[in-house]
Amino acid sequence: MLNRFPLWKNLMVALVVIVGFLYSAPNLYGEDPALQVSAARGVEVQASTLDEVKKVLETNGLKFKSALLDKGQILVRFTNTDDQLKSKELVAQALGEQFIVALNLAPATPAWLTAIGAGPLKLGLDLRGGVHFLMEVDMNEALSKAQEQLVQDFRSELREQNIRYAAVRRTGNDVVVVFRGQDEQQAGLAELRNRHKDLQLADSERNGQYLITATMSEAKLKEIKNYALEQNINIIRNRVNELGVAEPLVQRQGSERIVVELPGIQDTARAKEILGATATLEFRMVDDSADLASAAAGRVPANSQLYTDRNGRPVVLQKRVILTGNHIVDAKSGMDEYSRPQVSISLDSQGGNKMSSFTKDSVGKSMATVFIEFKPVGEPGADGKRKFRKNEEVVNVATIQSRLGNNFRITGIDNVQEAHNLALVLRAGALIAPIQIVEERTIGPSMGQQNIDSGLRAMGLGMIVLVIFMAVYYRKFGMVANLALCFNVVLLVGIMSMIPGATMTLPGIAGIVLTLGMAVDANVLIYERIREELREGRSPQQAISIGYERAFGTIADSNITTFITALILFSVGSGPVRGFALVLMIGIASSMFTAITGSRAVVNLLWGGKRLNDLSI
Repeated sequence: MLNRFPLWKNLMVALVVIVGFLYSAPNLYGEDPALQVSAARGVEVQASTLDEVKKVLETNGLKFKSALLDKGQILVRFTNTDDQLKSKELVAQALGEQFIVALNLAPATPAWLTAIGAGPLKLGLDLRGGVHFLMEVDMNEALSKAQEQLVQDFRSELREQNIRYAAVRRTGNDVVVVFRGQDEQQAGLAELRNRHKDLQLADSERNGQYLITATMSEAKLKEIKNYALEQNINIIRNRVNELGVAEPLVQRQGSERIVVELPGIQDTARAKEILGATATLEFRMVDDSADLASAAAGRVPANSQLYTDRNGRPVVLQKRVILTGNHIVDAKSGMDEYSRPQVSISLDSQGGNKMSSFTKDSVGKSMATVFIEFKPVGEPGADGKRKFRKNEEVVNVATIQSRLGNNFRITGIDNVQEAHNLALVLRAGALIAPIQIVEERTIGPSMGQQNIDSGLRAMGLGMIVLVIFMAVYYRKFGMVANLALCFNVVLLVGIMSMIPGATMTLPGIAGIVLTLGMAVDANVLIYERIREELREGRSPQQAISIGYERAFGTIADSNITTFITALILFSVGSGPVRGFALVLMIGIASSMFTAITGSRAVVNLLWGGKRLNDLSI
């Protein structure tokens, strides 16, 4: 029989409608002002922590809707933002530095919807407010660090094999090893080639010196740059977690840049201080044999280097680095037995083994802690990049009293806040290379709400115009198209809410408006085809059947070409372009379903299998 769907197809349409409504429903419930309490590394949020938070709030007369411990975090919901803001200061003061207290907006989704995995749309920075940074990694410093590491590795490897060398130094982009004899040169060449197969090693003789020149291949240089970028992304993610930001975005852009979006953050200075900090530590032995007066005059032993401590006094340290900050897994600020600021350090197993093996034979000797920080200097150059100055400062010199292991502490820090910031940066990890912020935008929450209101107003006006036009021009069939149009919006929002990581932005709202027009366009093509068949003398049932069948090819062609364009935009675009393309692709798929299958199901239910003399079209 013409214009009748089989039972399974009607059930399928009904199921899609129900699922679409269920997964878009959480967006109707809004969000609650909330307080999120999470633990810093090495600490655990327990039920006792939740009890302490409740006690603080109740003691100060702050009313809250609920307080739950879930997945290692405490989430406290409030009825208004005033209580939320007051509680942040009180809870942070009560819990101390071991816990991160952050403002948040928690979805007010009912438990029965949450149980099936339904949640509201994640809003982008332009709709929620917050801070946007575009950061660029200093790849020259990354390559410089890799070369310095090669120098250290070459020295250690040749020393292990008892191969005597005169010097190992950097020359431009190469690392050069100098030998006094050809036998040592060839033995060193064989050893280094065996250990470093990704380097180009060449031997030569110059002025009676036998040299090995190590050059990094293009593949090695690319690997170093990719590693620096990916490691910086991971470290920035850790630092964002330390800031306690809900739903942050940290992603790669191109070969040297990182995009960071922090919804809800309004303290730009604090965010820049933590994200851009390149602080790390190095532990070196003090060269007790050096004469400080001679060193201050520029006469420093070949294997040592002159530093200054925080009081400006000279300190001569050995060039050999015992350990770097890369092995630090935890750092906590606190006070020592004399009430002076300190940072307690915990190392990973490899770092602990290195420290243990080195200090076992160094009891009674002095070891220095060197604080290293890169700071931008001057204005950006013609290429838009800024130069960095490397600040190295001895923050602590201590005598090794016993063999050290995975845990120890550093002192000599000026104040408690400095100790706290140093611990935070070290805990999150030291950046592989310094970064500079090349673009910065701050969007206030009121501006985000204004964007939402403007976007919804535009979408609402567009819907009203389309509904009126379709109802007047196509009559009852126009109302069917309007019904399909409304469901298309519901289905699109439901799918966006279901996709992990999908974020609705202002360009995304523009994509929804464009999708509405395309969805109506499909119905217009179908209805005009039905009108043509009626003018040619077809019966109403035949006109409906032929109209849907013959319009399908045209609709599919136009939508597939648009989908391919959106896919290309999503692949090569970034930020707002990707958001727009994602919504457009989902909208095309949902409009194909609602305009063809959905509206056909409604038409079949209303007119299918009946004797009709004319159609309200």
